[in-house]
Amino acid sequence: MDAIADRARKGRGAVSNATGRYEPTQRVAVDDGWGAADAEPPPLRTTVGIDRARRVITTNDSPDVPFDRSINPYRGCEHGCVYCFARPTHAWLGLSPGLDFESRLFAKPDAPALLAAELRHPRYRCQPIAMGTNTDPYQPVERTMGITRGILEVLAACDHPVTIVTKSALVLRDLDLLAPMAAKGLAQVALSVTTLDRDLARRMEPRAATPERRLDAIRELARAGVPVGVLTAPMIPALNDWELERILAAAAAAGATTAAYVLLRLPLEIEQLFAEWLAEHAPGRAAHVMAIVREMRGGKAYDSRWGKRMRGTGVHAELLAQRFRLAVRRLGLGRRDWRLDTSRFRPPERAGDQLSLL
Repeated sequence: MDAIADRARKGRGAVSNATGRYEPTQRVAVDDGWGAADAEPPPLRTTVGIDRARRVITTNDSPDVPFDRSINPYRGCEHGCVYCFARPTHAWLGLSPGLDFESRLFAKPDAPALLAAELRHPRYRCQPIAMGTNTDPYQPVERTMGITRGILEVLAACDHPVTIVTKSALVLRDLDLLAPMAAKGLAQVALSVTTLDRDLARRMEPRAATPERRLDAIRELARAGVPVGVLTAPMIPALNDWELERILAAAAAAGATTAAYVLLRLPLEIEQLFAEWLAEHAPGRAAHVMAIVREMRGGKAYDSRWGKRMRGTGVHAELLAQRFRLAVRRLGLGRRDWRLDTSRFRPPERAGDQLSLL
């Protein structure tokens, strides 16, 4: 039997749903000769399972990451960004980093309570907690589940600093928490803006906010006094890298005061997923894009070395870095500063605790 070629689905980023790398078998759809392959695939609905995590703060000691702890309220992300470096984590769940990653989600409804317990631990030492470092804390499911808001309520109540990266204008829902925190030096937000081309954004990040809505979010956050930056990530050679200066200028005009960029990363299964996406949505430039990607990664699709994985190497990588530096200098956009006020922190109170005399 002939294998059935994967086809793009409306509202989804990945083209295929290949089995995760830890599974003992691989699934292949085949044409049985009865015409099933000719029919349009049924709509792929999003499901949300429950992740009963025992801890919610994740720590890291990566030398090229400016924070040492983070919280991810959700596993998987319905935004469906085809290039998302978090996709391979779904393989740990026995699922595909492809369509499963963006349609089979897992939420942590106990996250606010778990966070409060961890912040009360006698050995806990306050440093800014980063959100949005793996999956987006404001992806569509947050509208109904409100886990991110619950986490922010805990952090606000005990004056704990937080940084947020998101592609969603839903962050504006929580301005009533973020604005007072920012006034105390406890909150920063960065909007990830990958392109100003609405059509490219729809194909590459199908369920994320439009570029216009992200710029509007920057504008509203700035008006509310929340320090806000722009993250131009990922920069993809011969696809969106030419927009770098335009994105930075638009963000600066909207009120962003800091900026950063990250080069496209294609670890593990993402290389195949991104190649499939290029073949489907940009076939005329697919070979050219991947050729430059490999040139910027020392001949490979990805280089995981510290200090290289975010920026790449070679002529194209250095030119991109130089363009970023010049644009940031011209627009008055400083490098994002993750330092926030940690001196105000006090452990969350618990029912029955003795009242403080302070």
